[in-house]
Amino acid sequence: MRQLNPDEADLWARVMATVKPLRAVPPAARPAVAPAAVASATPVKATKPSKALVRAVAAGRPSATRVVAMPPPPPRQNTLDGSWDKRLTRGIVSPDSAIDLHGHTLSSAHALLDDGLSRAIARGDRVLLLVTGKPPRPESERPHARGAIRAAIADWLGASRHADAIAAVRGAHPRHGGQGALYIVLRRGRG
Repeated sequence: MRQLNPDEADLWARVMATVKPLRAVPPAARPAVAPAAVASATPVKATKPSKALVRAVAAGRPSATRVVAMPPPPPRQNTLDGSWDKRLTRGIVSPDSAIDLHGHTLSSAHALLDDGLSRAIARGDRVLLLVTGKPPRPESERPHARGAIRAAIADWLGASRHADAIAAVRGAHPRHGGQGALYIVLRRGRG
């Protein structure tokens, strides 16, 4: 990896100052740029600007910079065996506990989910039923007005402090809520 030049290091420090971490993490040290490293840096070959950048500048928009997206994290391995999936699909598994997110705002639903996961893990539950409500129907006039909690669940679970305790998330059987609910299968406790 190449070292950041002083301008890049300053810009990076300003960007990092605006970021709020999901979990408490000690602040990273600002990357130091050695004067010798700057002086010995090889010159960068100028490249032709992209057509999109030329159009953006011509249209009077602020200068665009190329943002390199980080690749998504590798998907978690499917840790359920075939018998678990069959039992969930057939509705044979009875949830140990349930969390109902109906009538909550996004923030209160997120807090309720986190608290419910904590309690389920502490009790040693294996299957948690998460009732989110049905997704909006395709013919709905305002599809954006419904399903915000349901749409956020995958992100919440992936970024949760309990993510390592979750073995799988599956759609619920109709007797447990069908499209309006999910099974959260928790890993067996070590102990």
